[in-house]
Amino acid sequence: MRASPVLATPNGMRLYTEVSMSYAAAIEQLNAKVPELFTGVGVPRRKFSLDEIGVLLGALGDPQLRFPSVLIAGTNGKGSTAATLASILIASGLRTGLYTSPHLARVNERIQMNSTEIADEAFAALYFRVDDAAQQLVLDGRLAQLPSFFEILTAQALLYFAEAGVEIAVLEVGMGGRLDATNIVDPLLSVITDISLEHTEWLGPTVAAITREKAGILRRGGTMVTLPQLPEANQVLGEIAAELEVRGVSAAEYMPAMGVIGAYPVEVLGAEVSVDSPLAGAHQHRNIALAIAASAELAKTHGFPISSASMAAGIRQTRWPGRLEHIKLRGVEWILDVAHNPAGAWALGAGLRDALEGNKKRTLVFSCLRDKPVEEMGQILFPLFDEVIVAPIHNARAAATADLQAAAHASGVAALAADSVAQALELAAIRSQGGVVVVSGSVYLVGEARSLLLAESEGK
Repeated sequence: MRASPVLATPNGMRLYTEVSMSYAAAIEQLNAKVPELFTGVGVPRRKFSLDEIGVLLGALGDPQLRFPSVLIAGTNGKGSTAATLASILIASGLRTGLYTSPHLARVNERIQMNSTEIADEAFAALYFRVDDAAQQLVLDGRLAQLPSFFEILTAQALLYFAEAGVEIAVLEVGMGGRLDATNIVDPLLSVITDISLEHTEWLGPTVAAITREKAGILRRGGTMVTLPQLPEANQVLGEIAAELEVRGVSAAEYMPAMGVIGAYPVEVLGAEVSVDSPLAGAHQHRNIALAIAASAELAKTHGFPISSASMAAGIRQTRWPGRLEHIKLRGVEWILDVAHNPAGAWALGAGLRDALEGNKKRTLVFSCLRDKPVEEMGQILFPLFDEVIVAPIHNARAAATADLQAAAHASGVAALAADSVAQALELAAIRSQGGVVVVSGSVYLVGEARSLLLAESEGK
């Protein structure tokens, strides 16, 4: 076994250097496990199951059994729902873990305790503990292969939460649900957000098939929190809930009236709550309603100390960047949103209605992964803008620039091609003439662009 990467020494600089080196080594080794889904020609597709993560966590003392959890699956809105629910729990005085994916800038973002990302030192220490355990399991013949990137990260998060003594953890499913590593927990509540077509090569070709995978997070005799879905999804969820004798909780009563803008009141836990969220866009009403319904259920059924006042405070204090996020810089209004599929693109288009009004120039900086329906997303978004700039992103699955330009051409919009995200932002700043620039299409694009814009705004 390797020695602990965190070394106690009286020399502060040396300790900092050693921790930094350990963290860098952990990130390098972790990234070597990527990609796990689309690995290129000649590499066999990975067969997913919960067996591997179960064996790994067993060797680590089954940390997932040491705290209660809420599990959230769906196509869109999982992260926003998770962030809002976690914020409510924190405002209620509960020591709260939050595990989400993917990240915008740093992998540490995925593992948070009371809104604070896991420290580099703790991340490195946990990575090497988990990886050492995995290596030994392979040597012992108890695992046929080393765990994936996501399985390692999930084990780190669960171990971190258990050892930090969380009172509750909110876990966002990575992909699907039934075979996702997060599904190793036994959740108090299973929350299902909006479902649409995604990852069809893995989850199935129809909404019904995908819903069956998402419904894999339901437990016999458990509780499902959701909202009315597409008819195919509703039917599947109803069938599976009946089969498992799941109690359904609808968040519909916490939805505002159509057309509401800004704060709105809802009745919950016997009192009126003012819903005043920093998350912009009418689509967020559904995610916030799910978080309210889940927190109310935790209070009423499981005795958690959540009040209407702490709900209001938690909603108001939610932080979830990269979702219709506005940054004012260089006289330009930048809007960043991680819409990465057609449903997300429709929600983004609706959320931009006011921002794109008037005579100001409208520019889109766009990129996405090649397994996404590029042309369909382009048909939804590109016609809203005067100009489109496509940019390459640092991901093995990135769509080729030529394909992005072809999608723009198919939608009747000409697209400039930048050599990098930094150049795309520079071109957008110059050519937008002080108008509006929207950056969207991929989490990886938004993450890199956001880091560059924030660094510039802070004078770094």
